[in-house]
Amino acid sequence: MKIFLGTLVVFALLLAACFTEPALAEDSLNCGGKCSKRCSKAGISGRCLKYCGICCAKCKCVPSGTYGNKHECPCYRDMVSSKGKPKCP
Repeated sequence: MKIFLGTLVVFALLLAACFTEPALAEDSLNCGGKCSKRCSKAGISGRCLKYCGICCAKCKCVPSGTYGNKHECPCYRDMVSSKGKPKCP
């Protein structure tokens, strides 16, 4: 009985992992596309993409357009660096 219960728990964990992994990959792809659009006119696009990706992963949103519109995503708007400046492009 203990072996059956242990096997059942392991199977349930593996099944949960199968459903969780694609959802995380989909979120990161969405962040990549949204950040590419957001940073398309940035002078230093590599830095913009890096920080936009960090902000998107944490906030789960990216404001529309290439500049401004931060009111659409308060978490994105309110993130600041250690120097107190806006972190998200």
